[in-house]
Amino acid sequence: MAAHRFTTIPRKLANHTHDLLFRTVHSRWLIYNACWEDPRIDRELMELDKSSKLVMLTSAGCNALDYLLDAPAEIHCVDLNPRQNALLQLKLALIRRGDFSDLYAMFGDGVHNDYRKLYAAVRPTLPEYAQQFWDNNIAYFDAGGKKRSFYYHGTSGAVAWLLTRNLLSEKKRIRHDLFEMLDAQTLDEQREIYQRIEPGLWGRFTSWVISQPFLLAMTGVPRPQIQLIQQDYPGGVRGYVADKLRHVLTEVLFRDNYFWRVYLTGSYSHACCPNYLKEENFTRLQDAVEQIHVYNTSVTDFLKHHPDDYSHYVLLDHQDWLAWHAPEALAEEWDMILANSRPGSRILMRSASNSVDFLPTDAVNALHFHDERARALHVKDRVGTYGSLHFAEVL
Repeated sequence: MAAHRFTTIPRKLANHTHDLLFRTVHSRWLIYNACWEDPRIDRELMELDKSSKLVMLTSAGCNALDYLLDAPAEIHCVDLNPRQNALLQLKLALIRRGDFSDLYAMFGDGVHNDYRKLYAAVRPTLPEYAQQFWDNNIAYFDAGGKKRSFYYHGTSGAVAWLLTRNLLSEKKRIRHDLFEMLDAQTLDEQREIYQRIEPGLWGRFTSWVISQPFLLAMTGVPRPQIQLIQQDYPGGVRGYVADKLRHVLTEVLFRDNYFWRVYLTGSYSHACCPNYLKEENFTRLQDAVEQIHVYNTSVTDFLKHHPDDYSHYVLLDHQDWLAWHAPEALAEEWDMILANSRPGSRILMRSASNSVDFLPTDAVNALHFHDERARALHVKDRVGTYGSLHFAEVL
């Protein structure tokens, strides 16, 4: 008994340290500089229209702008991390300003030659919390900076920078093959290239990075998700990442995959970018931009203070964390979601798990899950990092 007690102390200490790091990272820094969920799938499932009223997690704001192209009546972006909302607010300000070339330089190229002058022009239109963040961090867009791209800033961007510098600077052959894959026209071409690069992807440095709690916390992965991954994958986190990466590089066309392109190269291309960075969509975004509303709060508190019959919810994967650390908060969130929904309201969520067994029983009983439809689309997801996608309608 004593021996067991002593062996659990280091494990508990490590768990506590990871949880503390995760909370610290999320309370002090910008985590996501780009959304890491595929809005093409989301829009197909949600079928937004001019009557839709959507509540969603902000993340980096890319997907809110993508959904805006379906002209819903309202999009309510909610995030506890005001830095994520500050990022969306800067994008909204640039859209309102009306110069597509400035928007694309900032968020397509990830740099702008006159970023300080541009920021000075839009700063008065930003809320105070966004001004405070960008006053200190607008140099993220400095082409002369060490990282040379906005997309290598923020904590997830910093990890991407570490990994890509190791792969692309130290391993010239992998660099050549990865860039060749960006332009591959068929899956057969991709598979042939992947066979060449797979052995070199998993060197000691890469394996070390993805096993470090601090670095996982920087990419927004909480300990509960790591636990779920370890339960489902005998190879643990490394096996999970290897399987997901193999799928996305061999089963989904990579030339259309702007999610991975931006971290490999530090920028998008005009042909491979989020929809909000395509010039043909710019006027539509300008016409609809006032339909987006931004809140620094939780989903539960938003619904308490803004009751309504919302037609859609996009919950990302935050419920993995709630289920582990705050099941009572998870139950309260679902109570508020169901109280602010109508029959047929559509709910989209993702998880590191392969199921939604962690959801409150009352919530599950109030929903009809479209499992087959969600699974069929999940395998087409260009990001490919989640264990599962779940789509349900309120009964």
